[in-house]
Amino acid sequence: MKKLFLVLVLLITSVFLIAEDTVVLNLIEAFSSPWRTPTLNKIIEMFETLNPGVKINVISPPYETAYQKINLMVSTEQPLDIVEIGDWNLSTLAAMGKLEDLTPYINEWPEKDDLIDGVLKAASIYKNTPYLLPHGIYVKTLFYRPDILKKYGFNTYPKTMQEMYDMAKKLTEASKNQYGFDFRGKGYPTSFIDLVVTSFFDDIDPDNMYLTKSGKIIFEDPRAIEGLNFYVSLYKDTAPKDAINWGWDEQVNSFVSGITPLLFQDPDTTGMLNEMLKPGQYKTAPLPVGKYGKAYPTFGFVGWGIPTYSKHKDLAWKFIKFVSSAEMNGYWSKSYGALPILKSVYKYDSYFSSDVFEGWTEMFKDSEHYQFTQYPLDNESWGKWNEYQEKTMQQVLLGKLSVVRCLKMWTDFWKKAGLK
Repeated sequence: MKKLFLVLVLLITSVFLIAEDTVVLNLIEAFSSPWRTPTLNKIIEMFETLNPGVKINVISPPYETAYQKINLMVSTEQPLDIVEIGDWNLSTLAAMGKLEDLTPYINEWPEKDDLIDGVLKAASIYKNTPYLLPHGIYVKTLFYRPDILKKYGFNTYPKTMQEMYDMAKKLTEASKNQYGFDFRGKGYPTSFIDLVVTSFFDDIDPDNMYLTKSGKIIFEDPRAIEGLNFYVSLYKDTAPKDAINWGWDEQVNSFVSGITPLLFQDPDTTGMLNEMLKPGQYKTAPLPVGKYGKAYPTFGFVGWGIPTYSKHKDLAWKFIKFVSSAEMNGYWSKSYGALPILKSVYKYDSYFSSDVFEGWTEMFKDSEHYQFTQYPLDNESWGKWNEYQEKTMQQVLLGKLSVVRCLKMWTDFWKKAGLK
C-alpha cells in the first residue's frame, strides 16, 4: 500500500512538473470559420508535436467582432503572443505602439527570398515597417454558377459591369426566390462598394484607391455619383431585399444554394465551395470592368504579428516561421483558400494553376484592364472608415440618405483625415 501511494505521488508530481515546464502561447485569430479554424488547429498540432513542452491556446472570436476583440486585447495588454492581423486593422494596432517590428526575424528567415513580389511591401505599409508576416493574399474576383446561368440561356460570364447588371436582372425572379447578384450589406462591405464605384473611373491613383491621379478625392468626382447609383441599383433590382443584412456566411450560402449565382469574393471562399459544391459547379472569372474598360482590385493580405509585451517572442516567431514555410503555407492556402505567399508553392502544387483560379490568373496577367491599387491603410482614420462607410451606405440603401449627400459625407471624412 505504501509503495502504491509512493508511485501515485511520483506520478502526480511528474504531471505537475511537466505542466510547469510547458510554455503556453496565446494566439488569437481574426477570421474564424468552420472550414478555416480546424486547419489552423491541425497545423498547431503538428507544431506542438515537433516542439514538446509548447502549447498554443487558440482564441477564436466571432468573425464579425474579431477586430474589435483583438484591438481591445492588445490595447489593454491582455496575454497574447501571436496575433492575426488583417490589412484593415494593421494601422490601428501599429499606432498603439504594441506590435513588434519583425524586421530582424524576417531578415534571418531563409525563405524570405521566396516571397511573392509585393508581399513585404504590403506588410510594411505602416511607417515602412513589417509588423506582421502575411500568410495569405486576398484579391476579389467574380465567382459564378455556370449551371444556373445556363438555365437562363447564358453560356459565359459577364465581362463588364453593365453586362453583369443586365444578366443579374434577367436572372431575378423574386416569386421563385431566384436573384442575380450576391450583394454584401454588412460585415465590411467596403471593398464591394469601392470595386463598383471605381470601375466608373479610368484614372485611379495606383497608390491610393480613394484618389485620382490628379490628387482629387474620388467621392467628390461626378463619376462617383454614377458609380454609387449603379451599386444601389444592383441591390434594388437584382438582389434579395434581405441582402442588406448579409455578411460573408450569408453570401456564400446563397451562392451555394444557387439563389444568387454571381458573387464577388476573395480566394478564401474556394475552401468552403470545394466542400459544398461538386467540381465544375462554380468557376471564377476576372472582375467585370467598367465603362472605360478598367477595374481596380486591391491587394489584400492577412498575417501573424507579435505583441511587444509578449514574454515568448522568439517562440512565437518560431511558430510564424513554421506556418509560413512552403509546405505549411501550401497546405494552409489549399485547405481554406487564400493565395500562397511563396513562389515555390505555385510551382510544386498544380492546384493553384487549375481552373478554380482562372479569375485571378487572368487578372494578374492583364495589366491593361486590371490595375492593382492600394487602400490608404497607413492613414490612422482607416480604422474608423469601414464602420462609417457601412453605416452611411445602409442609410442610402434604405432610402434615408441620398447618394449625393452620402458622397459629400465620405469626401468630408477623408478631407478631415488629411488624405493625400
